[in-house]
Parts: sequence; C-alpha cells; structure tokens
Amino acid sequence: MSVVFSPKKLRRNGVIVMCGSILMVVAVTVYYEMNSATPWTSYADSKIDPEASNWWRAMSDKWVRSDQPASKYEKDSPAWSSNYMAQTWKPEYKGRVNVHAFDDWCGGSTAELRRNLHYPLYPHVRTTVQKLALSLQRTNYGLRIFGYLHPFADGEFVFAISSGDNSELWLSTDDSPLNLNLVAYVGKSGTEWTAPGEFDKYASQTSRPVRLSAQIRYFFEVIHKQNYNGIDHVEVAWQLRDKDVKFMVIQSEHISLYFDEFPLLIGDVDHVPQTAASHQNTKQSIAAVDMLRESTRDTLYNVSLINSNLLEGVLPDCTYKPSYTIKGYPLARYQGLQFVHMSYVYPNDYTRLTHMETESSCFYPKNIKTYLQIETPESLERNKIGRDVKSTSGEEGPDPDQIYTTPLQDFGEKLEDYAQKYRRKLLSVHMQEASREEFNAIKRDNTRPLTRLHKRDMHNRRPLGETDNAPLQHKDINFDTGATWRQTVQISPLDIQSQRTDAIDLRCNCTGNLLLPSSDVMPVVMAFMEKLNEKHNGQFALLKVVNVVKRVDKANGSRYLLELVVTNANGEQLRLSHYVYVPLKKPEAVPCNPVGLRWNPEATVHFIVPVKNQARWVHMLIADMERLYKETGDTNFNLIITDYNSSDMDVKKALEKSSLPRYDYVKLSGNFERSAGLQTGIDLIKDDHSIVFLCDLHIYFPTSMIDTIRKHCVEGYMTFAPIVMRLNCGATPWDANGYWEVNGFGLLGIYKSDLIAVGGMNTREYKDRWGGEDWELLDRILKSGLEVDRIYLRNFYHHFHSKRGMWTQ
Repeated sequence: MSVVFSPKKLRRNGVIVMCGSILMVVAVTVYYEMNSATPWTSYADSKIDPEASNWWRAMSDKWVRSDQPASKYEKDSPAWSSNYMAQTWKPEYKGRVNVHAFDDWCGGSTAELRRNLHYPLYPHVRTTVQKLALSLQRTNYGLRIFGYLHPFADGEFVFAISSGDNSELWLSTDDSPLNLNLVAYVGKSGTEWTAPGEFDKYASQTSRPVRLSAQIRYFFEVIHKQNYNGIDHVEVAWQLRDKDVKFMVIQSEHISLYFDEFPLLIGDVDHVPQTAASHQNTKQSIAAVDMLRESTRDTLYNVSLINSNLLEGVLPDCTYKPSYTIKGYPLARYQGLQFVHMSYVYPNDYTRLTHMETESSCFYPKNIKTYLQIETPESLERNKIGRDVKSTSGEEGPDPDQIYTTPLQDFGEKLEDYAQKYRRKLLSVHMQEASREEFNAIKRDNTRPLTRLHKRDMHNRRPLGETDNAPLQHKDINFDTGATWRQTVQISPLDIQSQRTDAIDLRCNCTGNLLLPSSDVMPVVMAFMEKLNEKHNGQFALLKVVNVVKRVDKANGSRYLLELVVTNANGEQLRLSHYVYVPLKKPEAVPCNPVGLRWNPEATVHFIVPVKNQARWVHMLIADMERLYKETGDTNFNLIITDYNSSDMDVKKALEKSSLPRYDYVKLSGNFERSAGLQTGIDLIKDDHSIVFLCDLHIYFPTSMIDTIRKHCVEGYMTFAPIVMRLNCGATPWDANGYWEVNGFGLLGIYKSDLIAVGGMNTREYKDRWGGEDWELLDRILKSGLEVDRIYLRNFYHHFHSKRGMWTQ
C-alpha cells in the first residue's frame, strides 16, 4: 500500500516541525543558561580553561560540557563541620565584616597561611572593616575576612578579586558557612600578584555568573596571604551581569558581620566558622628531611620495660665518679657553658640538618675543594696511570674531524713536560729521535684563532706515521692543553664525625648529634647480653639496638645508656633502657654497673610554663600536651601554668575543659617575670623526688618527650638540657626548616631535690627581665657537682613567633 502526501500537508507539517525545533533549541539554551548561573559548583572542580581571559569565555566552555563533577566539599563530610553552630544574625551587624589577621608568617600563598598553626581559630588580631578593600601596610601576614553579602538586586552577579600576593574568594549558596565554594582566586604558588584594582590579569580572578536574590544574605570568606615585599592589598568587587560596565568594590551597605566579637576573649573560639575555605588542603606533606624519617626511637616507649629485678646482679658494681664534674670549682658568671660537653649517639638519628647546609657551612672548610687532591704528572707517572688513548672506533688516535687548534698556555715546566708527553700518546707521534730539549724549544704561536681542520685540509698534513728530523710545527700538534676532560683526583673516605669533638660549638647550628661507630657500641652491647644470659640461662635474645648514648670521660671511662629491644623465652618483646659504665683501665670493653646511676621510669614530670596574654600559644600548648597523653597513655606528668593575670583568655577554664590527666594553675599579678613564674610553679610541687622541666610556651614536643626526660635525669647525679630546634618564619614541625639553639639552656629537666639543693631560680637578679637566667642556673648546677646531659633531640621544636608586644599586652 502506498502513502501519498499532498503538497499542502507537507507544507503544514514542515511549519510544525520547524516551530518545534525552534522551541527545543530555546528550551535547551535556557536550561544551560540557568545551570551556568548556579553558585554551588566549585570553581576548583569546574575545569575552566586557564587561558580564558574573562567569565563569558569560561561560560562558553561550560556550555559544551555535558556533565559537571560534584563538589569535593559536598562529597566529603569533614569532622569540623559536625561542630558547626549557627549564629543568630542581628540587623545592627550591617555595615561591617569580620577580619582575622595572622601576623609574622612568611610565604605568599594561601597554602602557606593554612600551614600556620594558629589558623583558623586563633588570629593575632580580630577586627572589622567597612568595605572589601584593605591594605594594612605590613608584610608577612595573612587575612581571613568573612561575613555576609546582601545583594542590591535580584540577578546574576560576577565577582572579582585582586591582591598583592595570593588570595581566594569563597561564596556560599545561602547563609550557611557549610555551603562555601571557591569562585575566584589570584594564584596558587605564592608568586602571582596584581596591582590594586587590577581585576583582569588572571582568568581565575573573575567568577562565573552567580544568581543571587536581594531577599537572602550569603555567607562569604576571603583568604589573603601577603609576603615580605610589594604593596599589600586585597579587594573584592562585583558587577551585575549585563548592567554594570565596570567592577565595583563591595561597600558597607552590602555587607554585615557574621558575629560581633568585640566582647569576647581571644580564647573564645566556639563562634569562629570553620569552613571548606579554612580547611582546604590542610593536610601537611612531610618534607624530604632525614630527621623526619620514622625511627624506633620515637616509639620505644610503647614497648614494655623489662623487670628491673632481672637486671640485678647482671654486672659487677663499680663506683661512678666522672672526672669532668667540677664540684666546688670557682666559676665566673656564665662560665659553666664551657664545661658542658655533648654526648654521642648510635645509630644515626639524623639530627644533622643536611637540608639546611651549604658548602660554606661549619662542617666544611672555606674551600670544599681541599678534600680533593689533583693528580700531578709525577703522581701519574709514579702510579703508571698514563695510558694510550683509544678512539671510539678502537683505532689509535683521534678522529681528525674532532681535532681543534688552540694557543698553548704556559703551565710551568712540569705541566708543560707532561702535556708534551700526552700529545705524543694522543697523536701517536713517534718522538724517539727528538730530544727533550728540542721539544721544549718549539715556538708557540699564540696569535692564531681557534680554528677547525676540515677534511679538505687533510692533504696538507703530514701522515701520522711519517717522521723526520724537522722540528714540529704548532699547527701539527692541535692539542688543547687547557681541557680537563681527563683530569683525575685522589680522595680519601671522608669521616666528618672523626673531625668533631664533644665541645659545644656555638658557631655551628646545623651539626646534630655526635655519632658513634658500631665498633664502639657493639662490643659493649654484646658483653652486656652475654652477662644477661649468663645470669638467666640464655632466656634473652637481642632483637635490635635502638639507641645508645655515650658520655666520654677520657680520664676515667665512659657512661653508656643502652636501649635495646630483646625477646624472652616466650617470644615477648621487652625494652631494656639501662646505664652501664666502662672503666678506662679495663683492657677490653667490659661494662660494670655504676652504683646509684639508675633512672626512675615512674617519676612524675612537671612541665612549668609561665604565661601572660598569649592565648593562641596557651591553647596550642594545652592541645600539644593532650596529644602526648592521648598517644602515650602516660598519666605521670603534670602541666603547671603560672599566669600573670592574662586578659585575653581564661587559662584556668581552658585547663578545666582539657583532657589532661593532671594540671595546676596559679594566678599571679604584676609584670611578667620568667624566673619568678618558674619558681612559683616549682613551689607547687609536693614531691621532691619528681622531675621539674623548666619550659617555654612556644614548644612542640616529640611524643617520646616524657620518657626521654625521665631517662636522662638521675636524682643526685644528672640533669637534662636537650637542644631544641628553632623553626624559621613560616616553618612547621612537618618540614623542620630552622636551626639548633646550641647556646640555650632554658629548657631543663632536673629533680626538684637537686633544684632545691642549688638554690632554685634566681628571682632576685632576674626580676624585671629574662634572658641569661638559664646560664646563671647552669653555673650553679655544675658547681654543685651534677652532670648536664646534652643531646640534640629529634622532633623537638621551638615555634617561630614575634616578640612584638610580647608579655605586655
């Protein structure tokens, strides 16, 4: 059956089809137009062409894509979002936004700001501004600006940001900080910047159109990082799409506070919004630093200690009286520093800051080439190093195409003679008939330019095999005596450690611990294990030598702290941390038991920290102590804070809210005095047989800190003064960028009974100042006959901080 369409029907149906097609195109266009204006797609996930110069270029790119990935911030459910508490907004908040400033922090990228240990909860300054255009006229700081935007109309807005270094603009889909998305930014690496008000330098500076309603307020956040140079500034502007010709800086009538922080202390942080902007990419990446390598040393405290009764009678007793103690010696003020010597360690703990060294560092001489011995012609002849040079084809002599002529330089008689002999071998010129005097008489033509002999000139050259008594001409030698392609040297294995001494080198702050060779350690370890198994019928097997600390006494002998992991007959791993002594008079490394030199694994360690108006750092200290407790489960430590009437936080309340097993708090009045604050904390300790650790506020402790202090403090014998690493500006414990504080003794562990015996802190002379009180205390400790054990301590850091307004605000 055939179907016949009349011309009228075809025309009528064609019109219908055409109208339907037009309507479909319009519908699809409207659909993509509406999608393009939605604000909840993350800029970071939008894959905008980085070469695009404006937002409509990005829009066209998006229209040709059929799908969009969901925002990673929507997919994730970070822990900080569960703590969010919505704040009540008030009409009087209009006209200003919140500003948090983080001072004294290097770097120009927003990633550097997020690495700041106070970020985002504890800024140096909390304030407000009346427009989104700032220039603080400072360097090395970061800003977090947040609040609400109040659009002046319904429509699609395009946002732009400009800043001296890197910055980011984040915008929420509503009034909740949890729905933020990155919409515009200036740079990521820290090197990008714009002039003030320059909104078109980078494609990333402008956002896609965002549909906003004048009836809704929208939470926003600006992150800005300023480096050490250039003009500091940050501005945020907007324009109503298809309405405004230029971007306009957002003024006071279109902004409002997130929260009024004026009546709050800096320690009050429950209201501070934590967002995707403030937590993006906060995971620290560990730098390639040797000291940050995992080590059994750092977690040895997790291994159960061997029963001390099993160590009784293993070694014969011996008197421990080192020759380097100076009890009763008349010291001048601060002279005690000269009598403190370093201990040696085994195996390598990588405290040497190799990543901070240069060729001019204190490890090396001024000219590092002194480690090379250039081989002379005589040494080559003596060692019969000179060999015939073979070409790559295996034939003797070089490829004529590769021969260059060059003026011969005068290197002196010896080198000249060597160069002449080398020419003979290189060119296979048989010079037996020519005397040495004749060869030395060759005239040099230093006026000839550097030229190359081409194949067409080869017929003018004498065949290499032909010789006669005619004097050689320079043009036939063609040898570059200035080249050193074959220069050889003599070296010897370099042992840096053998060149070091145990004296404290105040000029060098990157050296790290002195290292022991295994030939020194293993005989002592094996002798001890032999005695241990002799006592207990071979029950124990050595699994690992974790750590050995040796204090050298050249007159009497050496003290060793042996830290071993052994297994018993049941296969159980046990930790052995025990002091032994090797008298110098013994012909072999036969250890004995130094009577009285035994550390107490259950001693309580009291950390004493005086503070005043340092809320950010106090919160960090408490959090760090909570970390020690959580990771070790050790309850035998106590945090004592002596507070000089801080007005920026309630220190006592912060301690009460913490998870610390023990703490003490005392409130003092008057100006800050470190010595008096420490002594007040000392007086709070009831047990004289516990350990006092005189501490600073800006410290990051290794997890093994409590156990380490106990092992290096022996009542009546030894105190502990670990060397701390001072972090550079912008550095964190996860990149270990800084230097060792080799001359500081303010961080000191000592039994309270010993501290009482030396007179405690000097509160009379160091009343209105600090600095020097640690050296003065060191003098008295040494004169009392106590040892000061000193090592560079892994992962023990002093945070960088400014002294601007410190302790006085």
